[in-house]
Amino acid sequence: MAHTESNLHVVLGSGPAGTALATELAHRGHPVRLVDRAGQGAAPAGVDRMRGDVSTPEGAAAAVHGAGVVYHCVNVAYQLQVEVMPRIQRAVLGAAEAEGARLVVLDTLYPYGRTGGEVMTEETPWRATTHKGRMRAELDEIYLAAHREERASVVLGRSADFVGPGVLNSTLGAAVFPGALTGGEVLTMGDIDLPHSYTDIRAVAAGLATLGESPHGDGRVWHLPTAPARTTREILGMIEDRVGRPLKIVTLDAPRAFGPFDEVFMGAYAEMFYQHTEPQIMDSRAFEAAFRTAPVALGDTVDATLAWYRGLLAKQAWHPARAATR
Repeated sequence: MAHTESNLHVVLGSGPAGTALATELAHRGHPVRLVDRAGQGAAPAGVDRMRGDVSTPEGAAAAVHGAGVVYHCVNVAYQLQVEVMPRIQRAVLGAAEAEGARLVVLDTLYPYGRTGGEVMTEETPWRATTHKGRMRAELDEIYLAAHREERASVVLGRSADFVGPGVLNSTLGAAVFPGALTGGEVLTMGDIDLPHSYTDIRAVAAGLATLGESPHGDGRVWHLPTAPARTTREILGMIEDRVGRPLKIVTLDAPRAFGPFDEVFMGAYAEMFYQHTEPQIMDSRAFEAAFRTAPVALGDTVDATLAWYRGLLAKQAWHPARAATR
């Protein structure tokens, strides 16, 4: 496969992962372009911002023009994923192939499906039965096939649930930290006494950047650096210790609208609720050994996230329900 000699790194998607990644790449000294549908707002220092619709071949081609490495961090509204994500994949993969750029894809644990509490490694079989899980598995097969067939150099970085500065629409995001800081309700789901992996968004960014700098890792799935799983209740206890008050925990034993998660979201999320009724344990030791790195400690994650939410709450425009949809 032909590769471009460009040193430009192009990040597609300006959500928490894409923004953190663009910032990380700039800190590492790379020229960076950050692309999203709006193309508005302040870009991180050292990052050029561009408006682009990568769901079309033309839009994707324009977005990645001149890139040496492309990072696919695009996501869409939860209820639209099964319909829209395959279209985005076709456009982005085709554009990267035509440009001769390496493609780094931010991925989820969905392809594994139900594990019964089995620790998930890169060798865990893909047994998804949900619509979104099967969709993700099919996309990943296509990515890896493109690499095997030498049409494009592709690598996948899988993350557990996001947590950290800038993360809003997550089970450990806007439903938890604002309530913890203000004395309001803190939403949890399922059995919070089960171990559950959470990946610091800064480790997501650093891990993807490392994959972007490391062609020898191409052609496979990697688990991005993630701290050893703890129970959600233990993490809530860490938050309690830091805010100095007991949390008013509300636990949903079944998917229903609550707080920042409206009926549309929860309706689409219902098939994935098994993630809160069995242990979700992700092992990232293969990545850590191969790239000589380590995950962010959970205590550091909690400290940084609380600090970020304190700043957010200080802004008069803050409203949990509205912010969670951004």
